[in-house]
Amino acid sequence: MTTETGPAGEWRLSVAPMMDWTDRHCRVFHRLLAPNARLYTEMVHAQAVIHGDRERLLGFDAVEHPVALQLGGSDPAHLAEATRIGADWGYDEVNLNVGCPSDRVQAGRFGACLMKEPALVADCVAAMHAAAPANVPVTVKCRLGVDEMEDYDVFRAFVDTVALAGCRVFVVHARKAWLQGLSPKENREIPPLRYEWVHRLKRERPDLVVAINGGLATVEDVLAQSPGLDGVMIGRAAYHEPYRLHLMDRALFTPSQAPEERADLLRKLRPYVEDCLGRGVALKHVSRHLLGLFHGQPGGRLFRQVLSEGAPHAGAGWELVERALAATTRRGAAA
Repeated sequence: MTTETGPAGEWRLSVAPMMDWTDRHCRVFHRLLAPNARLYTEMVHAQAVIHGDRERLLGFDAVEHPVALQLGGSDPAHLAEATRIGADWGYDEVNLNVGCPSDRVQAGRFGACLMKEPALVADCVAAMHAAAPANVPVTVKCRLGVDEMEDYDVFRAFVDTVALAGCRVFVVHARKAWLQGLSPKENREIPPLRYEWVHRLKRERPDLVVAINGGLATVEDVLAQSPGLDGVMIGRAAYHEPYRLHLMDRALFTPSQAPEERADLLRKLRPYVEDCLGRGVALKHVSRHLLGLFHGQPGGRLFRQVLSEGAPHAGAGWELVERALAATTRRGAAA
């Protein structure tokens, strides 16, 4: 299936935008692990895009494509301007956050609280859609609802309202959010998952691209949810245990190919790391994203320890990564 935004397959596997985590270094690492995945920035407020340090906020490496810019905000004019800027920087997609439940986000009247204002979200999407080039889709990441909203028809009406404004791609976190009384972490765990709502939406709105997010942590989860939908979005599992992302990419796109070894994948990052070091970027800014690569493996704790203790020191370079790998190998051999 194709839409005016491009092939639905472009969203078959993606990595969720995660604050303080999915920065440019993380995304380059994830691209090595998952050559076919769609990557997302951390959420950036539209005002920050307009007035902030754009190189710091928007800069990315060419290997990250396809990569999407996620925006926060609720002012159509500001979001339109930020969309123009993001497209000029070369992003392949601009996504509007209608799912984050944090107090700080709510105070700014954006994120999940916008589920209560579908007409405003539609105005924002229409403005962004008008500002974006034809080859840069404007998409929405949302929840099933917020607070007492427990009605599938209300959720579908929200999607229909926003779709009429020009959004053809919806990434749905298959939980509602409680705006009061639960922390963001609790909002990722306590409200029940309703995968069936997302599948029903796709059946009833087959012209839309619908991807599912929430609680998907294993290859088995991904393969179970993929049929009938246009994609799956992986969140914290891809960060805490990044090798799982590699296994998911293989299972979805090249199931006949054996997965690569963790050490081989990591060594492919060396040119990027050394380029960063040459530009004055401290190793710790890259290495923090690597700590979970050997999670659950013999020597995994030593790998994490060597990296986390050594990377903050001035002058730490690639040789520290090799020491961490060597420690893992020794522990694995001993086991």
